[in-house]
Amino acid sequence: MRATPLILLGSSIASPAFAGGTVTIAIPQLKVAEYHRPYVAVWLEPVGGGAIRTLSVWYQVKKNGGEPGTKWLSDLRAWWRKGGKSMTMPADGISGATRAPGSHVLSIPDDVKPGAYVLNVEAARETGGRELVSLPIALPAKAAKASGKAELGTITLAAR
Repeated sequence: MRATPLILLGSSIASPAFAGGTVTIAIPQLKVAEYHRPYVAVWLEPVGGGAIRTLSVWYQVKKNGGEPGTKWLSDLRAWWRKGGKSMTMPADGISGATRAPGSHVLSIPDDVKPGAYVLNVEAARETGGRELVSLPIALPAKAAKASGKAELGTITLAAR
């Protein structure tokens, strides 16, 4: 049987739109007496409200002694209140070890629907501070940028 153009058009409408992009998160090197890598949560929140989607959580996965690193996830207060406390860690494909100062790139999953969102990046550091950077974005991804003041550096969204 030969495919008609109408059938091909119908299949392209039914497939989900590609909304992805990449987020680059800069963690600055701080000159303090006792430096600990920050815990970081990255999530998307629909502008009109609704459930958040956690993109990544970096925490001390293998804490020394009997203390689980998850104990301190509640220090990421905004993420914790909006949905983090209901997650089970480690979360496959989302959670991972803390990151050293520098730039780190993560991808926005392809199955995120196009629309208006707020990209949130929150960092909290033991014997340090806490910072939340919120960046209004539109998906499919268009370039956007915001900067933190202490615990976070530049947050950049780029189209893939």
